[in-house]
Amino acid sequence: MHEAIGRLAAPGTEGGGAALDQVAIMTGSAGLIAVALLWVGYLHRTRRITWLGDLADRIGAVFNRPGWVALPIVMFLATILTALLGFIWDVSLHVGNGRDAGPLANPAHYFILAGLFFLFTAGMLAIVLPLDEKPGAAAVRITRTWYAPVGGILIAGAGLYALIGFPLDDIWHRMFGQDVTLWGPTHLMLIGGAGLSLVGVLLLEFEGGRNRPDPDRADGRLIWTLRAFAFGGLIIGLSVFQVEFDFGVEQFRLVLQPMLIVAAASVTLVAARATLGAFSTFVVVGFAAVVRGVVAFLVGGPIIDAPRNVFPLYLGAAVVVELLALLPLARKPLWWGAAAGFAVATVGVWLESRWVDAVFVDPWPAAMWPELLAMTVPTGVAGGVVGALLGTVLRGEPLPRPPVRRAMMVAAVLIVGAATTNGLLIRVPDQASATVALRDAEPVDGGRMVTADVRLDPADLVSADPEWLQILAWQGGVGSDSPGRGLVVDQLRRVGDGHYVSTKPVPAHGSWKTVLRLQDGRTLTALPIFMPYDAGIGAAEVAAPPEFTRPFVAEITVLQRERSFDHPEWLFGAASLIVLVCSLVLIGALSWGAARINDRYPTTVGTDANTPVTAG
Repeated sequence: MHEAIGRLAAPGTEGGGAALDQVAIMTGSAGLIAVALLWVGYLHRTRRITWLGDLADRIGAVFNRPGWVALPIVMFLATILTALLGFIWDVSLHVGNGRDAGPLANPAHYFILAGLFFLFTAGMLAIVLPLDEKPGAAAVRITRTWYAPVGGILIAGAGLYALIGFPLDDIWHRMFGQDVTLWGPTHLMLIGGAGLSLVGVLLLEFEGGRNRPDPDRADGRLIWTLRAFAFGGLIIGLSVFQVEFDFGVEQFRLVLQPMLIVAAASVTLVAARATLGAFSTFVVVGFAAVVRGVVAFLVGGPIIDAPRNVFPLYLGAAVVVELLALLPLARKPLWWGAAAGFAVATVGVWLESRWVDAVFVDPWPAAMWPELLAMTVPTGVAGGVVGALLGTVLRGEPLPRPPVRRAMMVAAVLIVGAATTNGLLIRVPDQASATVALRDAEPVDGGRMVTADVRLDPADLVSADPEWLQILAWQGGVGSDSPGRGLVVDQLRRVGDGHYVSTKPVPAHGSWKTVLRLQDGRTLTALPIFMPYDAGIGAAEVAAPPEFTRPFVAEITVLQRERSFDHPEWLFGAASLIVLVCSLVLIGALSWGAARINDRYPTTVGTDANTPVTAG
């Protein structure tokens, strides 16, 4: 007879949207800043001020780029790093502390909002700055005498898409509760807009390179390095979809992690190698590792003292891309891109798995590899082709005919979508339970610590090589006195058929949420060991007696305790579909921008500013 667990969550006063006073303060503050920036833009466009244009031109003279390229990119680089720090910090706070009291109570939100706001501003600067010139052959006409560069429009559009995610996130929480996961639809808007804005940056820089103030001054190592750093920013941006795996609190099947790594690596590294030439991929991944390493130290080190996070290196992918660029096939960019993507999805991902096994919470078990390769190989090939298309644009070479390149992009989106859908398919076992015997360990800071003896029913519920069978304790509060800084993960040790034991104590007190988690193939399920009483959401305590038997349930109902399921299923599906359509529109806009630039500028087979694949 299973012990009654009681309601894990119920209607309460928290867990929905933010307090209306905080919403009003944030909206009012953002509105005032927006009005001030619009006023500066108006004064510049009406020639009542000159300092903005003078500042842009001075910065542009350093890089031999028009001011409408130089100033926006400098602002973008500063703000995107601010947003990245805020984002990793925010995820860490939610992992260690749980939900916050509101947007103003979370210091990380200030960094995110400031970063995204000025990301959008950087794009608008590129649109507003040109006065007496048409900024390039691909520029888009706004009024009779006002033209805007394509890259600026794309950066502003991506930034606006990310910013819209903030108010929509509050609406989402009011409708569905707080889905404490990175992959909430409105969360994907925030990170997707910011990450994909780097494509706009690369295109804007290309437009600037074709409109240099001093055409006789060749680009040097500084511009090459800046481009490499922009590609490094792109691989970081595409990596943020994996951040739950970086902390070890992923709420989706583990097979999605290598697929996401391959998608980011194949698109970015193929495009970088095609554009910048030999050894560029090492600079790209090196820059990404330094930035992520600094942010990880700031967040998980003594400064902020939040749960630690690690990140993929992409070094194996860089090695295979560089080696394949030495082959004669590199003279056929699209075929080479597909081959490089295949190599990234096989040899590259195997090399990356060595790093994953060494530093990540959840290594990739051998039993996962058949499905892993079934997802990574098509994703890698598709990503390699997309990277080759982007590299072709940035080299100034002609793209395939419109029907062909459109078909390639549509196929790539469908392939990645199918792989993602497969990774989201789960099964919750029926009539499965676990009997848990807890033994008290030495208390930490006066709080109860326990070890567990777990017997599964049925005994063959998991295979000999599951993705994980673990006890996760999280949201216990960030601080030096808190074990694991608010996060503890114990990978259980198998001692017999269906019989597992702890390898270290886990907390069962205070605000800790301690659960037994299981993933084996498509099976993804969990049961609570200890859950605190939470008056804010009307959730009863789930006690941790010395011995109990509880059924396995859908993991989402345990980990996303604040989430509300009291709504029609179609409403959640419709809301998610709207976000998906908006994301596809953003991808379509970036594709349109790249094609417009490629069609409007003279195409060559390599210039002094754009190095072909085979260059050294």
